[in-house]
Amino acid sequence: MSDYTIVHWTGIDRGFSVPSTVADFTLFGVNVEIKFYGVLIAIGYILALIVCHNLIKKNNGDEDFFFDAIITGTIFAVIGARLFFVLFKLDYYLYNPKEILLINEGGLAIYGGIIGAVLSVWILSKIKKKNILPLIDVAGIGFLIGQGIGRWGNYTNQEAFGTNTKLPWGMFSEKTYQYLADNYLEITSKGIEIDPSQPVHPTFLYESIWCILGAIILYIAYKKFKKFDGQIALMYCIWYGFERMIVEGFRTDSLFIGNTNVRVSQLISGIIFVVGLIALIVLLIKKNNKRKVINETN
Repeated sequence: MSDYTIVHWTGIDRGFSVPSTVADFTLFGVNVEIKFYGVLIAIGYILALIVCHNLIKKNNGDEDFFFDAIITGTIFAVIGARLFFVLFKLDYYLYNPKEILLINEGGLAIYGGIIGAVLSVWILSKIKKKNILPLIDVAGIGFLIGQGIGRWGNYTNQEAFGTNTKLPWGMFSEKTYQYLADNYLEITSKGIEIDPSQPVHPTFLYESIWCILGAIILYIAYKKFKKFDGQIALMYCIWYGFERMIVEGFRTDSLFIGNTNVRVSQLISGIIFVVGLIALIVLLIKKNNKRKVINETN
């Protein structure tokens, strides 16, 4: 039977049920449980794949390399996402090494997934002697689509939420209360003030809206304003890096660097945003200057 969580939104008197499980059944003597989180991740992945393939095909891209990259990138995205999470929870996993492989219980970090996917596809491009830049341009759009839809999986699981808020869209459920109560000492030790009985920021919603909006903007930019290979990938870094740098500051489940109060994803996001912005500006100026020289020569 499916599990349900009653969620209340600030300003709404009546709560409503959020199912976390799509189906729970026995197959050949094995209990099979299908979670909404996995279903939403799959929907985001498939939609991103369709959009990216369509862009590659319409722009006469290398479809064979595209599918090779999808297979390779997907495998190493999962591996990278898990390793990234384990790395910053190493004290726990050194004493519980068998749990490292239990990804069905959670513990995947988006930046680890992106690093794993991009690094593996870069190596693949070197082996096959292919230009990776046109591919990561469409990948930037695909990442935002997948992230925008996948974040709703956090909602069905009632996880990845933020600190307390009095804003009208604040949310509260028994799972948000339980998590904050169980982890109160660990969370407050990082200088984060929380009250488990009060509504929290729906950070999944902030990121979902931002990513979907970004996917639309980057799609339009790819079709109408792209001036060089790698431009859309840099725009992804700027767009997502800026949002994550801000929203991560609201999270209560962040990964931290050692015993410091420095949030890993917030630091990485800030670096990605700044580097991406500088690189985009420099490359656009170079492209513009090159065009002026060509026009003057003609």
